[in-house]
Amino acid sequence: MTLRFTKMHGLGNDFVVIDGIRQTVALSPEQCRRIADRHLGVGCDQILLVEVPTRADVDFRYRIFNADGGEVEQCGNGARCFVRFVRDQGLTDKTVIRVETASGVIEPRLLDNGQVIVDMGTPRFSPADIPFVADSEALSYPLKVGQHLIDVAALSMGNPHAVLRVNDLDSAPVDILGPAIESHARFPQRVNAGFMQVLTPHDIRLRVFERGAGETLACGTGACAAAVAGIRQGWLASPVSVHTRGGDLIIAWAGGTEPVTMTGPAETVFEGVLEL
Repeated sequence: MTLRFTKMHGLGNDFVVIDGIRQTVALSPEQCRRIADRHLGVGCDQILLVEVPTRADVDFRYRIFNADGGEVEQCGNGARCFVRFVRDQGLTDKTVIRVETASGVIEPRLLDNGQVIVDMGTPRFSPADIPFVADSEALSYPLKVGQHLIDVAALSMGNPHAVLRVNDLDSAPVDILGPAIESHARFPQRVNAGFMQVLTPHDIRLRVFERGAGETLACGTGACAAAVAGIRQGWLASPVSVHTRGGDLIIAWAGGTEPVTMTGPAETVFEGVLEL
C-alpha cells in the first residue's frame, strides 16, 4: 500500500496526517506503530486520518491513532493541524469547519493570523463519563500510586484526563508517576496524566504524559483539562496561558456547561510518500 502523507505539528506535538478522501486507507495497529516509529518509520505522536463524514451536518470525519496503534477519541493539537491540512490541501475553502470525531462534533476556526481556535466542547466531570472509578463527583480525588498518595482532578475533554498540581514542574517525577497514573486501575480506559505548575491566576506551566504516546511536547486536550481543573479549584481565572515545552496555548472557559476554547498554532513540516 502506497500512501501520501503530510508531517505536521502543533507546538511540537507531531502528527502524520493522511488524506483518506482522495486515497484508500486501511491501517492496522501494527502499521500505525510502524509509521509512528521514529527510527523505522516517519515518526510521530499520533496519526490523523481525514475521512468523508458519516453524517450530513458536518464537513469531515477525523480519526486519531496513538503511537501504540490504539484509536482514541480526541486530540486538541491534532484538531488545529487538521484544519490547516484540509485548507492547504484544497479539500475545503471554509474557515469554520465542522468535524466529526469519536467523542462528538468539534468546530475549529482558522484565524487571519494563521492561528486556529477550536471549540473543544463542554468538559465532563461525572466519573461515569470520564470514565473513572469513584462513588461520586468531586473537585479532586485522592489516588494511591505505588507508595504515593496524590490528589488529582479527573475530567473528560472528549478523552480522559487526570490533573496533578505540582510546585516545581522541572523536578516533577513525570517519567515515574506519568505511566503509573496512565494505567491506574481506577481509569478503565487509561488516562492522560497532566502535571501543572500555577504561576499566576492566568498562567500555568504544563507537562503531559499522554495515553499511548508517553510525554509529548504539548497536549491540547491536556491544556484544556488543566485550565478547567484550575478554574474549578479557584486557582485560575479565564483566559489561561498554558506554557508547554513546545510553546503556548490560550484556553478560555466561562464555567458550567459553556464550551472550552483553545487557540494556538499549527505547522506543516514536510510531505512524503510511504510504502506499507
